[in-house]
Amino acid sequence: MPEPDTLPAVPSAPRNARERVRAELTSEIKATALAQLAAGGGAALSLRAIAREMGMASSALFRYFHNRDALLTELIIDSYSSLAEAAEAAEERVHQQGVEERWAAICHGVRGWAVAHPHEYALIFGSPIPGYAAPTGTIAPASRVPLLLGDLLGDLRAEPSYDAGAHPEPSETVRRAIDPVRPMMPEGVPSDLIVRGLMAWTYLFGAVSFEVFGHRHNVVLDEEAFFDHEVRRLAGMLGLVSA
Repeated sequence: MPEPDTLPAVPSAPRNARERVRAELTSEIKATALAQLAAGGGAALSLRAIAREMGMASSALFRYFHNRDALLTELIIDSYSSLAEAAEAAEERVHQQGVEERWAAICHGVRGWAVAHPHEYALIFGSPIPGYAAPTGTIAPASRVPLLLGDLLGDLRAEPSYDAGAHPEPSETVRRAIDPVRPMMPEGVPSDLIVRGLMAWTYLFGAVSFEVFGHRHNVVLDEEAFFDHEVRRLAGMLGLVSA
């Protein structure tokens, strides 16, 4: 009898016609919703308008998404997941290099996705949508990029050149303030390094938001070159790269 790890993989059962049609229509609904978001923002999203655009009865569309918030949640989860995949793929390409190159790769992965998907970026990092409260199901996909950055902090601390005494620990008040973040960090990352990581995370998305939302228009001529320079300078200023 063959060993368990040599047994042939059992192919998944093909989806039946109804499941394929449902998957295709769900994708079409999401694509139509994204076009609506691009035209009017999240507050203007309307299932009835989407149904009209697709030539469907509203009652038929409600079988896929029972209300606007359910559709918004799916779009938000998709957007966070797509962003995370871009950042993770960028980091994977340089994973064997130092922390600075991995940090820069993550930053460029985030920026590249945001520039290519400005409306999805605005959905997850723009103004809150009136009347919508994100459910807990959005937490895990939203946490993937912060967790990726947290791994960098753990790896930085493990490097022989890391000087744990180079930066003083923050006050007790600040240490308590960052308690919600600690479970997301690798074991042993000190409070000061967590604070610096939070500052870097905030700066990263602040810089990307400035570009995506047009605040650097006619201010910076070569956005990509400037972005690369600033994220590397930031890593040095915050001590996120070893000497």
